[in-house]
Amino acid sequence: MSNISEIRRAKDQFMAQDHDSPLTDEQRLGFRGLIYYVENPDLRFKLDIEPFETQETVEIQTSTGSVAAFTRWGRLSFGVNGTPAHLTVYRDVESGGYFLPFADSTSGEETYGAGRYLEIETLPDGASLVDFNYAYNPYCAYSERWSCPLTPS
Repeated sequence: MSNISEIRRAKDQFMAQDHDSPLTDEQRLGFRGLIYYVENPDLRFKLDIEPFETQETVEIQTSTGSVAAFTRWGRLSFGVNGTPAHLTVYRDVESGGYFLPFADSTSGEETYGAGRYLEIETLPDGASLVDFNYAYNPYCAYSERWSCPLTPS
């Protein structure tokens, strides 16, 4: 399927051993790896971002009570198990990178309550690869020391 196993192994090693890990020293002592969903090829999409006619800068609340500036860039439309879904794509005002925060039925039950993040890969033809198998909890899910943008409603 993909190199997701290798990426997950590297992430677990980072979380357990790296100085920049969001885990505290105490958390790292008992850390045995993150819990991952089984890879599902039906959650991998090649999509076009539908740019919004007006791309406004918005302030998104963070987990520490501050705000972060993003541009509401566009929309992704796709279907999961026959159900239509739409997500807003943001662009970081500083870096220009895409930012895709989202919440789903697992939020607050199996995953971080404030939602997860997903990196969007731009393909050579201009389309975007959106692979929910790579969705992740932001660092603030593991430690209050981190400030993370919360998923807008």
